[in-house]
Amino acid sequence: MTREDTVKILAILKAAYPHSFKDMTKLDAEAMVNLWARMFAAESPEEVGVAVDALIATRTAGYSPTPGEVKEQIRKLKQKEELDESAAWALVSKACSNGIYGYKEEFAKLPKAVQDAVGAPEQLRAWAMMDADTVESVVASNFQRNYRTRQARDREMEKLPPNVQNFISGLADSMRLTG
Repeated sequence: MTREDTVKILAILKAAYPHSFKDMTKLDAEAMVNLWARMFAAESPEEVGVAVDALIATRTAGYSPTPGEVKEQIRKLKQKEELDESAAWALVSKACSNGIYGYKEEFAKLPKAVQDAVGAPEQLRAWAMMDADTVESVVASNFQRNYRTRQARDREMEKLPPNVQNFISGLADSMRLTG
């Protein structure tokens, strides 16, 4: 989204929430435009506009939404159908049933988010070799908690501006190299 697009979006917010902008100085307005332009540099003006429209139509708060609220609304509007932790575990449990000899093939069949929570194909094999009661109780519980945590982290990462995502990714990469 360009700076000009940002000004248009903020004008819509000003029309919808005049009280939030009433005592704003020119310097404050310039800072706000710069901030919003930076926060939404990776989004299209259409995405931001639709999210702002949705928030105006559904929010009952009498003040303008924050960039974070708009980012969350964009995420909700773009959200693809996500597996919940129970459905993800059902896929893993099924994969474990053929996990002793076919663990690599079973791992490859899993969705990327589920693969990330499992970790590696060898983990499927290890679970397949364990006692079924332990797998369906302790391992299932730990997997579901890990999956839920990863999904929440991924949703938060999606909302971050690209420069912040790149910074975090760079930190993670440097930690892997030094660790």
